Amino acid sequence: MEISDAEYDVMCAIWAGHPVDAKTIIARLSAHKDWHDKTVKTLLGRLVKKGALTFQKDARAYLYSPSLAKEAYQRQQSQHIIERFFGGRLSPFVTAFAKQKSLQAQDVEALKTLIENWERDND
Repeated sequence: MEISDAEYDVMCAIWAGHPVDAKTIIARLSAHKDWHDKTVKTLLGRLVKKGALTFQKDARAYLYSPSLAKEAYQRQQSQHIIERFFGGRLSPFVTAFAKQKSLQAQDVEALKTLIENWERDND
């Protein structure tokens, strides 16, 4: 499922706690976005149409919940990027970060642990 950057921002506001009404979503987004209420409601409608959100009517409001888990979406998008730009190989992806000095010490340690665990589990 493809969602735009703006739709992703809305999803993050919903992933922060749900079910949630549009008013609360708008309040969560207003901390870092200067969007009109109608913009957010349009994005909510698009996300429902795409199947990323579900809703239920509660009195006069709609309560939105994600039908797409954040972790699952992140995995899907990560795999898409690696396949599209790096031929499906992870090492060129990590190399690109290392060459730009974007890796931090904690990232390197996490990668070492990941590799050690993989080697232990795949011997």
